[in-house]
Amino acid sequence: MLTTTSFTQKNPLSASTEQKSKVTCLFIEAEDKNVQDYHFHYSDSFFTNTIADAKKVLQQSEIVNDVPRIIVLDIRITAIELHNFRNWLQTHISQPIPLVLNEGAIDKENTRMLFSKKLVEDIINLEKNYLRLPYKANFLKKLMVHNDGSIVQPSAPALVYNCNFCFVKRAIDIVISLIAITFCLPIFILIAIAIRLESKGPVIYKADRAGKGYKVFKFLKFRTMIVDADKKIKELAKLNLYTKTENNPAFFKIKDDPRVTKVGAFLRNTSLDELPQLFNVLKGDMSIVGNRPLPLYEASSLTTNEWAERFMAPAGITGLWQISKRGKEDMSTSERISLDIAYARTRTLRGDLRIILKTPSVLLQKVNV
Repeated sequence: MLTTTSFTQKNPLSASTEQKSKVTCLFIEAEDKNVQDYHFHYSDSFFTNTIADAKKVLQQSEIVNDVPRIIVLDIRITAIELHNFRNWLQTHISQPIPLVLNEGAIDKENTRMLFSKKLVEDIINLEKNYLRLPYKANFLKKLMVHNDGSIVQPSAPALVYNCNFCFVKRAIDIVISLIAITFCLPIFILIAIAIRLESKGPVIYKADRAGKGYKVFKFLKFRTMIVDADKKIKELAKLNLYTKTENNPAFFKIKDDPRVTKVGAFLRNTSLDELPQLFNVLKGDMSIVGNRPLPLYEASSLTTNEWAERFMAPAGITGLWQISKRGKEDMSTSERISLDIAYARTRTLRGDLRIILKTPSVLLQKVNV
């Protein structure tokens, strides 16, 4: 491991049986900060007290090709200082390093400003979520690199989230939903007939879902499961593709769900079951582009500061998660929510248009999840 006089390694106050992380981090924190659990967990990482010392560590690590995987800022820093540091990183370090900020180092009023100016990749509660740093390092770095290996250069969004953005977005939602409903009326009728021929029960499935700001509304879909399918969730919990741990929220999805009807499987794989949500969009409960509205039992597990930010964005039919990972079995809970949060923080009209244009290519699923 790189050694230098430009940083200090803090020794824990007491021994711990927790396994140390092999991921190298660079922590920039106040000199008088009390020793925390993560100091032991990342005891082989670098701890500096100033941006100047951090630059020295990074320059030396660049020479031996052993740069930290992630930089964690836990000091009071101005937007100008942060901007200058990012520019320095792009100029002097050959590979991108995600930059995250401990939420205790900034007031909430400045949080949106940091994301609108793309000054940090994430804001975290370090003391509570330090074990997630290796995952965040990998996930955030993927967002910073193009498919061809070139580095994504941060840029300010084309349109800052404001009243004008809301007005234009809502106008687009109304126009698109009206046109789509008119065009799809014959398809609505055919699907309704097919559902009723296969199984008894309502054609439209209505369920309480949590959207923007945890607002609860009646979510509409064509019914793809047997009646009372929600009552069988506990019986099928062991098949859940999302791993539930003490620190992770609860999502539920299983492969080859036995509750899904034959017609329902076709509707799901072609995304035709989503068509009634156009009425949710027209009513104003949802948007064409946004984060998926969640069942209440899932939304209730996303109330911590780290996860709740995904509810800053409107509920949507399609979104960043759908064009990135829809239909894939390797989707982790944290990755799904990280995509939702990324959209909530950086949404623009240009970004929405890009998502809409990419949506048709992911409508057909290859696996039944």
